[in-house]
Amino acid sequence: MEYNTGLRWDTAYEWKAVALLSLGFGLVGIDRFMIMPLFPVMMTDLHLDYQDLGHITGALAVAWGLSAMFMGNLSDRIGHRRVIIPAIVVFSLLAGLSGLATGVGSLILIRAVMGFAEGAYTPASIIATLDASKPTRHGRNIGIQQMALPLFGLGIAPILVTQLLKVLPWHWIFAVVSIPGLLVAYLMLKVLRNTRPTAAALHTATHDVATHTWTDVFRYRNIPLNIVGKLCWLTCLVVLSALFPSYLIDYLHLSMQQMGYVLSAIGFGGTLGTLVMPALSDRLGRKPVMILSVAGAAVFLFLLMRTGANPTALFIYLTLTLLFVFSMITLTVGPLSAESVPAKLMSTASGLVVGIGEVFGGGFAPAIAGYIAKHFGIQYIMHLGLAALAIGLFVTLGLKETAPSRARVRQQKDELPTETAPREHA
Repeated sequence: MEYNTGLRWDTAYEWKAVALLSLGFGLVGIDRFMIMPLFPVMMTDLHLDYQDLGHITGALAVAWGLSAMFMGNLSDRIGHRRVIIPAIVVFSLLAGLSGLATGVGSLILIRAVMGFAEGAYTPASIIATLDASKPTRHGRNIGIQQMALPLFGLGIAPILVTQLLKVLPWHWIFAVVSIPGLLVAYLMLKVLRNTRPTAAALHTATHDVATHTWTDVFRYRNIPLNIVGKLCWLTCLVVLSALFPSYLIDYLHLSMQQMGYVLSAIGFGGTLGTLVMPALSDRLGRKPVMILSVAGAAVFLFLLMRTGANPTALFIYLTLTLLFVFSMITLTVGPLSAESVPAKLMSTASGLVVGIGEVFGGGFAPAIAGYIAKHFGIQYIMHLGLAALAIGLFVTLGLKETAPSRARVRQQKDELPTETAPREHA
C-alpha cells in the first residue's frame, strides 16, 4: 500500500473505505438535521417553542466543535479506527433515543452528547479517507465523503422523514434512522484499517513520521490560516441558511412554497461543491481552486443580494454561491489541513479547524447576523457574508500549496540545473 514505489496501490480497500466513511458522514447529516422537519410535530407534543429549537441545535453545534478539537488528537494517538467505530455507534443510538425525549431538557442533553460523538467522528473520518486514498485522489475522495452530509442531511432527510410521518409517529422515526448507523459501524469493524505512520506520511507535504505535541500544528502556516478561513466560510453559510428564509419571506415577500424551492439550492449547491471542486484541486492545486472559489462565491453572493423576488434566479445564484462555499469548507478541513502537517498530527489539525470553526463561526456569526437584521434591516445580512469572503480572500492568498501533483512539479523545477550550477557528468 505504498505510493510511487512500484508496489500496487490497494484500490479495492480505498473504495470500500471511502464508501463506508461517506455513508457514515451521510448518517451524521441525517441525524443532525432530521429534527428540523420533525420539529413542527414535536412542538405540539412536547410543548416546545422556536427558542427551544435554537437551544437544541446550538447545544449540538457547540458539543460537536468542542469534541472535534480534542478528539482529533486522540485519533492521532490511538488510531482513527478506535474513534470512528464507537462514535458512529454512540450517535446512532442517541439519535434513536431522541424519540424518547419528554421535554426540552432531555432533548438538549441527548442532542449535546450526540453532537460530541459526531464531532469525534468528523476529523477522524476525514483523515481515514485521506489515508485510504491514493495521494493523487485526495481531493476527489474527500469531496465524495464530505458530499454525503449535505446530500443526506439537507437533501434526503427532509423528504425521508416527512414521508415516514405518514405511517409512523415521530418517536419511531428517530428509532428507524438509527438502524443504518449500527449496520455501517459493523461493516467498518470488518473493513476499516489503521494506517501506519510511515504510510500516512505519504499523504502529507512534510513526510514527517516523528511524534509531536498537539500545539506543533500551529507551526505550520496553513493551520492558523485555515482556522480563520473556516470562520469566514461558516459565516457566509450561516447567513445563507439561518436567516435567508426570513429574508425571502419578510423582505422579498415570497410564498412558503417559493421559499422552500429557493432554499433547496443549499443542498444542491453543497453537494456539487464538495464533489466537483476538490476533485479539480487534485489537478490544478488546492490554492488556485480556493482563490477561484472565493471569487466565485463573492460574485454570485453579490448577484444574489441584487436579485428581487424571482425564485428561479434566486435558486440559480444561491446554488452557485453554495457550490463555492462548500468547496472552500471541504478543502479547508480536509486536504489543506491534513496535508500540511506531520502524519501524527493530521487528525489534530483537521479537528482544530473543524472545532474552532463550529464553536465560534457557528456561535458568533448568527448573533452578529441577527444584530444586523434587527437594527439595520434583514436585507443587509448578506453584506456580512461579503465581508467574510473579503477577509477569506487574503487568507487564501497566504496559503501554501499542498496538492501532491503540484508539489512534485514544484520539486522537479527546484531540482533543474541552472546556468551557474555545476553540472553532473556521467
